[in-house]
Amino acid sequence: MSHSSARAVPHPAAHAHGSSRLLPLTLTALGVVYGDIGTSPLYAIRECFFGSHAVPPTSENVLGVLSLIIYALVLVISVKYITIVMRADNQGEGGILALTALIPGRGARGASSRLAMGRPVLIGLGIFGTTLLYGDGMITPAISVLGAIEGLEVVTPLFRPYVVPITVTILVALFTIQRFGTHRVGGLFGPIVIVWFVTIAALGIMWIGRAPAVVGAFDPRHALRFFAENGFTGFAVLGAVFLVVTGGEALYADMGHFGKNPIRLAWFALVLPALVLNYLGQGALLLINPRAEAPFFQLAPAWALLPLVGIATAAAIIASQALISGSFSISRQAIQLGLMPRLDVEHTSAREIGQIYVPQVNWALMFATVLIVVGFGSSGAVASAYGIAVTLTMVITVMLLYVVITERWRWRKPAAIAVVALFLAIDLAFLGANALKLLQGGWVTLAVAFLLFTMMTTWKTGRRLVAERLTARAVPLEQFIATVEAAQPVRVPGTAVFMTAQPTGTPPALAHNLRYNKVLHEHVIVLTVATAQVPHVPADDRISIQPLGHDMFNVRLQYGFMEDPNVPDALEQARTHGLEIDTEDLTYFLGRETIIVTRKEGMAIWREKLFVLMARNAVRATAFFRLPPERVVELGVQVEM
Repeated sequence: MSHSSARAVPHPAAHAHGSSRLLPLTLTALGVVYGDIGTSPLYAIRECFFGSHAVPPTSENVLGVLSLIIYALVLVISVKYITIVMRADNQGEGGILALTALIPGRGARGASSRLAMGRPVLIGLGIFGTTLLYGDGMITPAISVLGAIEGLEVVTPLFRPYVVPITVTILVALFTIQRFGTHRVGGLFGPIVIVWFVTIAALGIMWIGRAPAVVGAFDPRHALRFFAENGFTGFAVLGAVFLVVTGGEALYADMGHFGKNPIRLAWFALVLPALVLNYLGQGALLLINPRAEAPFFQLAPAWALLPLVGIATAAAIIASQALISGSFSISRQAIQLGLMPRLDVEHTSAREIGQIYVPQVNWALMFATVLIVVGFGSSGAVASAYGIAVTLTMVITVMLLYVVITERWRWRKPAAIAVVALFLAIDLAFLGANALKLLQGGWVTLAVAFLLFTMMTTWKTGRRLVAERLTARAVPLEQFIATVEAAQPVRVPGTAVFMTAQPTGTPPALAHNLRYNKVLHEHVIVLTVATAQVPHVPADDRISIQPLGHDMFNVRLQYGFMEDPNVPDALEQARTHGLEIDTEDLTYFLGRETIIVTRKEGMAIWREKLFVLMARNAVRATAFFRLPPERVVELGVQVEM
């Protein structure tokens, strides 16, 4: 990732913080941002007392676990994410890729030499953190929908054989409708989630009234006593306690859609109070009836069970939708930053720029999610696989945050170390507890993450090697201009655009055209499209034009990693910057690379073969750059890896 000098541009959400927009944005943010963390009450308390690493639901243990849950929500979400991590925004965008892009590059002003040397390691951590989020995107739909549908078993055990088929049907339907876009149902998300949070809060209050002693969980001494009395088992329960904060990374990643204020308002005004009340209510139920193995659904009176299952399912679907949409967004960022081959990115809304659909990612997620549901069979079993990917992501976020705190925010080292050490201590404790679940299913998300990490790093390294090979044999542009000046070739009418990734070298198609056809177009543009380390590049900084003489121009287009390149539109704008071309008489020349696997120094043979496979399946440049197909000429170029 090359460091960019593009100046900051305010993100659209940044303008939306006026009071007139705050409430509507907060309502929408509720549905998208808090779906994941909001459905944790379905299974979190149950896993603490009836899961694979559980403690008996004695009154001391109930108060201890509740105390851990309350302070996990306060320290991890309220303090870490809402107060500090959300300040680390890249032009208003959040998420681990946006955070990685904030890291100063080699030789960047303010970057220490140690940081510059360690930058590949930090970038590698950021990429690995990104791949872990895909694991979250697979597991959240599985555990949320399964957890909701399992409420039918509480209604009557007769439903037990149908839980998995119903869950699979709902998930397949959810993934199938992605191509139609979520903007049509987006307006329903907020109100449904408000009903969800109000419902779980009311259920909690009802039971707190029956066992008021549960309020004692606000005393942190209960948490300390819990560890003292339960020892290693108490530590193992942290893996289940962690389930209450699994939406933290999603919250940070979705920041760019809504801005900070709506997310903060929704958390403190509704989400945090509702979650705490519900967890306390489930604790009160266990104090009264320690054998309540489905504590969430047993909060409800018998007549309200079916409606509660219905609204829980709706909330779970919304939580799943947020993670699926997030996976699409991460994929687009990864493509633009050169970590993934070009994929189909379809816009599903004319009004909402962030609403996109990536078919390949959608179907891969659906396949993985359905496999998880069928393979694990219950939300309790899925909970064993859940957590380790998210905790690792949180640890990586804190490590990257330290770099941003010291290098960009200029905090003093002692203050930065104190803050980061506190967060790391909490995250590492959660990671250790979740690591105990590695053999029970935690390996699934890690295996997926390592596979994706291998693919991303292979693609990034492969593209760099291809660029180096092409640059090494390309004729320098200055030398080509000198040849044109000496030869004075015939100029034919029209404009030729030669797209290249090497702005200093002559595109092979341009050199071949002059060598073999002995002609040049009247206007020649050597065009490079680059991605900046910021989400959005201002229109004024989009285009730079360098006249080369003889009606030839070196044009560089720059896009942010949240933007989609549109070359014809950009060239239309270039005319206002003094580029005299006729866009109606314009031909695009592209090099179509045929990559040959060799034993040259570069990558291992198996990685070269993987790179070739990925390159063959990438979307063609014509579609990716929005070029009119009837005006594109592709010329083959062989590249030895």
